[in-house]
Amino acid sequence: MPAPNSITPKQLLRLIGTPQAPVSVDICLEADFETDPFLIPGSVRHSAEDINGIADRIGDRAAIIICQKGKKLSQGVVSWLRSTGCAAEYLEGGMYGWRDTPDAPRVPASAVPRRGDGRSVWVTRHRPKIDRIACPWLIRRFVDPDAQFLFVSPSEVEATASIFEGVPFDIPDTFWSHRQDRCTFDTMLDEFQLHTPALDRLATVVRAADTNRHDLAPEAAGLLAISVGLSRQYRDDHQNLEAGLHLYDAMYRWARDGFDEQHDWPTDRKP
Repeated sequence: MPAPNSITPKQLLRLIGTPQAPVSVDICLEADFETDPFLIPGSVRHSAEDINGIADRIGDRAAIIICQKGKKLSQGVVSWLRSTGCAAEYLEGGMYGWRDTPDAPRVPASAVPRRGDGRSVWVTRHRPKIDRIACPWLIRRFVDPDAQFLFVSPSEVEATASIFEGVPFDIPDTFWSHRQDRCTFDTMLDEFQLHTPALDRLATVVRAADTNRHDLAPEAAGLLAISVGLSRQYRDDHQNLEAGLHLYDAMYRWARDGFDEQHDWPTDRKP
């Protein structure tokens, strides 16, 4: 019987990528992390010795504490956190258990461009529609839940990124942008090693809508229409982003759980 303050890798895998995902804190010892420098999607690194800092980071949110094997380190930290009122659980089997779970992606820590304060800042062109909403959704749900996004004039993207220690994305001639016939969302899946059946399915729809190749996915026309509609509905890019996050939350659940569902209505039915 699992402990009352633990979660299995399979249970966590179902939560990652959804708005209900807990805060995941990786407390693996530095030496252990250096030998295997990968992160569970959406997790952040924090020292196990700084329990007050972990508690501040968690706040009133549910949290998962991750160590190498899910034993003394994470269980001790979880017990301490729970004694202060934090809703914390430890990951059974730790990183070893996650690594052995089928279809459980791991993000290379070196691929996440964090600033000194631990968060990432991303800068792109204003008036986002498809790729520039899909990419922030991917980052918030699978890479850095606290990521900050800045939308500025196209000519100011790289200068703004330099000032705010940010990373430009979805502009020509930058690392995080289109490559050949694939869009920036594809690039991020590659670099963050986030290829799963659901995300690859979603990526095809995003690519089809963003590059005007609707033959790749019948859902592309609908995604384009909704994306353009949101961009007209909201003058503020951050309001547009918040609305777009809900859109991609729904698209992800379709791609993961409901892509084969169909609805038929008899065409010969009389009123």
